[in-house]
Amino acid sequence: MDARARMASPADPLLPTPGAGFEQPFEMLQACHERVHRMLRLLSRLREHLPAHGADEQAQQAARDVMRYFDQAAPEHHRDEELHVFPALLAHGDPDTVGIVKRLQHEHLQMESRWAGARQVLAGIAAGHLHSLPPPAQSALDAFASLYDGHIEAEEQIAYPAAAVLLQGAPLAAMSRDMMARRGLR
Repeated sequence: MDARARMASPADPLLPTPGAGFEQPFEMLQACHERVHRMLRLLSRLREHLPAHGADEQAQQAARDVMRYFDQAAPEHHRDEELHVFPALLAHGDPDTVGIVKRLQHEHLQMESRWAGARQVLAGIAAGHLHSLPPPAQSALDAFASLYDGHIEAEEQIAYPAAAVLLQGAPLAAMSRDMMARRGLR
């Protein structure tokens, strides 16, 4: 497999996954997690690509794709959770669930903070200036990517199922409308 095929980026990481729509908000949230995993895999392939190829055209495009997703779509996804999922669980969840929600909220803040360092590394690659990853750059990317697996697992296994019980009917429809409106969709 050539470098181009290994580094292929998703067509448009900001578009919904086929079959997932905002009419089913929890399915859409899980589809967003699939896109997060795709972007993290792309980041991993980019890191493998750099030692042999430097910041070539494929590396630059991959860096831009990862930045685009985590600059645009990921913050909206977190906002969906912060506006709809977490408040319902904090108001009506059991103590264990409330503790998990507080951890997830804290992790969102960490993700935002760590994204700044990871983004700086990716911007250097995207601009064609950073052809290899010195230890501080590796650490910035590791610190950012390492937050996701346990975070997504807790959301999908605990937070979403518990919130889905609480958010039915009109609250679920309101969640759907808000998610679409904030993205400029009808």
